Amino acid sequence: MVANLTRQRERDPQSEENARESEGDRERICSECESATLIKSDDQGELVCKDCGLIVEETNIDHGPEWRAFNHSERQNKSRVGSPTTKTMHDKGLTTQIDWKNKDAYGRSLSPEKRNQIRRLRKWQERIRTKDAGERNLQFALSEIDRMASALGVPRSVREVASVIYRRTLSEDLIRGRSIEGVATGCLYAACRKEGIPRSLAEVAEVSRVERKEIGRTYRYVSESLGLEMRPVDPQEYVPRFCSELELSEAVQLKTKEIIQVTTEKGLLSGKSPTGYAAAAIYAASLLCSEKKTQREVADVAQVTEVTIRNRYQEQMEAMGIE
Repeated sequence: MVANLTRQRERDPQSEENARESEGDRERICSECESATLIKSDDQGELVCKDCGLIVEETNIDHGPEWRAFNHSERQNKSRVGSPTTKTMHDKGLTTQIDWKNKDAYGRSLSPEKRNQIRRLRKWQERIRTKDAGERNLQFALSEIDRMASALGVPRSVREVASVIYRRTLSEDLIRGRSIEGVATGCLYAACRKEGIPRSLAEVAEVSRVERKEIGRTYRYVSESLGLEMRPVDPQEYVPRFCSELELSEAVQLKTKEIIQVTTEKGLLSGKSPTGYAAAAIYAASLLCSEKKTQREVADVAQVTEVTIRNRYQEQMEAMGIE
């Protein structure tokens, strides 16, 4: 006689461990020798009597997760139900795509007939992924944002923010009368500003297919229409990257930040370009630290003119009391 004695399990909202109690924790008795000493083999999925060796149960399946979690937040972080959604794709990454490789599941090359069939399927799949002009607009714009973001070397978070901003402009019909490329570039520049990633308009325009003036106009229009809050750009944000490209030491970076801080407190930054201001401070610091760089070298890295550097340099040196 086999008696299966099962304990009543209570569901605790604080801990789901009780709700997922394994078979090994239940009390069972061997049907052969009535011994209660049973051993669970996780590798074989079997429940074996220790005394007589009878396999009480076999091919057990563990329906619980393979990971361990001790609280609700850990369970949420470790749960996996497919790839995460993303705003950087027009379908949020929920659809699948036919692989471009002409190979089957075993890695064997497809026959010419099969290759032609797969090519037609790929073409139809691309067509049905966008159901109307709005989705085609979104698909093209998000691909442009991804292309420009890759060229600028900005993190994934900036692409997500830029995609969200563009989706808002599309839903509020702010794109009418403007080019998709221009609005996409303006959204990317706005995302860089919001995420504190220092990229100048000149740098963004360099990877875009539209002119710098149009990017600036579109950026202002989008940010004002959507009520985006943008903090002023701090010239110090450009210092590490510019100094790294110029191969300047840490001492020059520290001196540059000191020059920017002192002159900014005296109101010298008001109305000035942050990139030109940072470039002039770097030029001044390189001279003071005996790591001289020419105005042309600094101007090329910061994408400003030598005249701008000379003017800002003279103003900063006067404010610092250095001749």
